[in-house]
Amino acid sequence: MMHAKTGLGRLIFWSRWLQLPMYLGLIVALGIYSYKFLIKLTELTLSLDTLQEDDILLSVLSLIDVVMIANLLVMVIVGGYEIFVSRLDIHGHPDQPEWLSHVDAGVLKVKLGMALITISSIHLLRSFIDAGNIPEHTLKWEVIIHMVLVFSAGFIAATDWLIQVKARQLGHSQPSGTTSSH
Repeated sequence: MMHAKTGLGRLIFWSRWLQLPMYLGLIVALGIYSYKFLIKLTELTLSLDTLQEDDILLSVLSLIDVVMIANLLVMVIVGGYEIFVSRLDIHGHPDQPEWLSHVDAGVLKVKLGMALITISSIHLLRSFIDAGNIPEHTLKWEVIIHMVLVFSAGFIAATDWLIQVKARQLGHSQPSGTTSSH
């Protein structure tokens, strides 16, 4: 019975590697976004003479939107892999992202929520600038969706904060944002 229990535990622990194809797929998606960014930048550059100021602003906001989505992908790829699959063993590397040294599942959720709000804000700003070409009900739904994202991220952050406070009260003092051992 003990041997079967040990084998089952190892199988369960090994199962985390089933996420690897997902993270590799997100790397491919990041490559697609990089390609899309270059295409949009080329289009903007080539049509600069014919664009109005609002068109340039909308194009730049589209570029920022792509960058923010790429940042979100990097956070999920690097942070998720480090937390749920295996250590990256890059500690001390000069290019190590600052946030990676103190990320845990709670911090990653809050960072992802903030990234989604930022992406939504950029999209909403783009819609407001182009409001004359967008139906009013579409703008209303975009604002509602944005507010739901803001509320959700606030709720996640508050929940994570309460968990940290409760853990400190119970003597399980783990400083906010530290990673637990894998």
